[in-house]
Parts: sequence; C-alpha cells; structure tokens
Amino acid sequence: MSELFARGDTIAAIATAVVPQQGSVGIVRVSGTEALSLAKQLFRAPGRQVWESHRILYGTVRHPQTQTLVDEALLLLMLAPRSFTREDVVEFHCHGGIMAVQRVLQLCLENGARLAQPGEFTLRAFLNGRIDLTQAESVADLVGAKSEAAAQSALAGLQGRLAAPIRQLRDRCLDSLAEIEARVDFEEDLPPLDEGAIATEIDRVLVEIDRIEATASQGELLRTGLKVAIVGRPNVGKSSLLNAWSRSDRAIVTDLPGTTRDVVESQLVVGGIPVQVLDTAGIRETVDRVERIGVERSRTAAQQADLVLFVVDATTGWTPDDDRIYQQVCHRPVVAIANKMDLVETLPQLPISEPAIATAASQNQGIEALEAAILERVNANRLQAANLDFSINQRQAAALTRAKVALQQVRQTIDESLPLDFWTIDLRGAIRALGEITGEEITESVLDRIFSRFCIGK
Repeated sequence: MSELFARGDTIAAIATAVVPQQGSVGIVRVSGTEALSLAKQLFRAPGRQVWESHRILYGTVRHPQTQTLVDEALLLLMLAPRSFTREDVVEFHCHGGIMAVQRVLQLCLENGARLAQPGEFTLRAFLNGRIDLTQAESVADLVGAKSEAAAQSALAGLQGRLAAPIRQLRDRCLDSLAEIEARVDFEEDLPPLDEGAIATEIDRVLVEIDRIEATASQGELLRTGLKVAIVGRPNVGKSSLLNAWSRSDRAIVTDLPGTTRDVVESQLVVGGIPVQVLDTAGIRETVDRVERIGVERSRTAAQQADLVLFVVDATTGWTPDDDRIYQQVCHRPVVAIANKMDLVETLPQLPISEPAIATAASQNQGIEALEAAILERVNANRLQAANLDFSINQRQAAALTRAKVALQQVRQTIDESLPLDFWTIDLRGAIRALGEITGEEITESVLDRIFSRFCIGK
C-alpha cells in the first residue's frame, strides 16, 4: 500500500455509504497532485464562483468529452496543506443512492485517478505528518463505535490523548539513553553516571506503562462489546425477556414450548458497553429435526458467549432439566434469572452459587436489576472503560508489553552491575517499541495490516 503512495498518484473513492433509496447526499473524495485539475475537467461552476481553498462551489458534473450531464452537485475544495491528507483534496457532494456517486467515481477513474485502497486517505494523512498512528487507528475506532462511550474513547485518541503520554515515556527513555551513551563515549570528560537516578526513572516509566496497559481490556470491551446468551428450558420466558430488555418484539412469544427454533440477536448498550444478546432455542431432547438443530445452536451460542443468562421458571422452580442445562454452561460466567415472578409470591431457591435475579419479563419488570447484575458480574476493571480518557488496542498493548519487558531487563542489568553497553541494548528496544505505537518507528507490513481494515473511503 505505501509503495503505491510513494508514486504520488491521485486517488478517489466513495466516502459515504452507498444504500439504494437512502441517504440524501453521496460524497466522492479525491486526493493527490491532480485532484484540482481533475475537478476542473469534470465540474462546471456557473457564474463567477471563485476556485479557491475551503470554498464550496455549486454546479454540475459533466463528461469532459461529450458534456453529458452526470449530476447536479456541490464541489468542496481543500488545497494542500490545509486538508486531511495534506494534499490537494476535492469532494464531489452528489445526490445519494447508488447511481450518482458511482457515475461520478467512474468519471474520476477514467480521467486519471486511481481507486483508493482501504484506509489510504488516512494512511496519507499519517505519512504526511497530519496525524500519528494512534490517531489514525482512532479514526477506525470512531467509525466502528457501537456505543457513546466507545465513540468518546475514540475521540480522545483522535485528539492525541494516548499519543501524548506515550511520547513522554519515549522521550524519558531517550533522555536516559543519552545520559548512558554519553558516559560510554566521553567517560573521562563527564562526572560519574548517577545509576540510582537512572534506575528510579526506569521504575517510574514502568509504573506509567502499567497504568496505560491496564486500559487494554477495557478498551477492547468498548470496541467489541459483550456477547450474552439467554439459555434455559423451553417456555421459561427467554424470548419475553429479550423483548422486554430490547423494548421490541424481536422474538416470537407463545405459550407453546419450542417456539424459538433459531438464535435471535439484538444489539443493546448496558452501562456504556455494547451488548450482543442472543436469545436461544429452549434446550431439551427432541425428535423434531428442526428444533434439534436449534437446540444445538443454542449450546454453541452458550459456549461462545462472554456471559450466560440462565433463565429458570419461577412457577416450577428448579427441575432436573434445569440442572442438566446448568451443567453445560456453569463453566462460563453466569447470571441466574428467576422469571415469571409475577405469578408467585416468593423467589424459588436455586441449588447454585449464583444469586438469582427476579424478573417478570411479560410485565417488563426486573430489567434494571438484570443490567446491574450483568455489570457486577463482568470484571469491574473492564467496566471502567466508559470513564477512560483513552484506551489502547491489541497492537498498542503488544508494543507496550515489549517496551515493559525491555525496561525490566534494563533494571535487571543495572542490579547485576553489568557494563553500560548492556544497558543501552534493551533501552533501545523499549524506545523502538514505544515508537511503534505512535508511528515514529514502524514497518511497511504493519502499516498495511493496520490500514487494510479501514473502509475504502477513509
């Protein structure tokens, strides 16, 4: 990808979702040295409109040879370096839908532009120094955010709140390295190295790395969400619980056992965390071939879930069938639910360690208590992510771990009183690892892996 960028060519892509009969505006984005001249070939601006940076022109997009009208549109001009990519950028704001933007994009490609690769606009912004690598990754996180808390965390990264402390840690390591190397090269001209001060500084950097590293699982929870499976015997109220929780009629509810034949999904947000809820078929032995497939899918969903909501019918209490199902899911984190509490006076005793949450799904009762139990059941440290200034992703966490291991090795080298040359080897390794996070030190293969996950227009 970065080899293509090195040629300095002009790229184009549709920057908005292409959905038939939806969306009033579709945008075709063009970036590169020929973006402005390409716009002048395709766009006709009537009257005395001025073609200058950060102006919006009104006009039409026409075929440059035949002058055939393609669309009535607006043209946004953002000339270098005052653009997202720090190149000349133009955007054709066309009518929404499918055909208008596709036709305008095709004209751009026929007249000198190349179709952008996934994430190539953001890659150019990074390579041109417009943003660092943490900000680039935050762009993707913001686009894919599934909750307000996830979006807020991505915005914090986009504003540089992660890059700033990482750069500070790297600078502190560089300062320590400079002190050590100065003694290696000019030992006779400088006072002795304060080894205690270097060791103390490395310890402080390690503490800061631990603090940042602790946000990894929290950030992952915000980005990917929590997968929750509702399991239990047939007709215990699993579908009613999903409908009450999601405030919709996602699942069919009847008095007949076995109504749910497949896994029904619903997307919710609990405590700022995206939650994918899976309503599963009632687990029981059956000769019905279709229901048997649904039961097997229920078992699979329960095995793959981060959390299992185990539903018991409060009117019948605990049964041997409940016990058999519970034995299949008890190795997963479980929240027990006694449903249909509107039909009984007391909460039934369940022979399991988890306290039961009382619900009456058909009456929309007990949902708040259920959500509170879910937040309590999931590891509390992970749930602090909703209040984070920033959070790191898996790639950044792996680089931080390498930096941490290298600095721990430096401390061991100091404690063992090894020569200063040995100190510098691992200290350089820590500096490289920290530089990988923000992009000061990065390989082309890592860039390709990061930006290939972006959408084409970003």
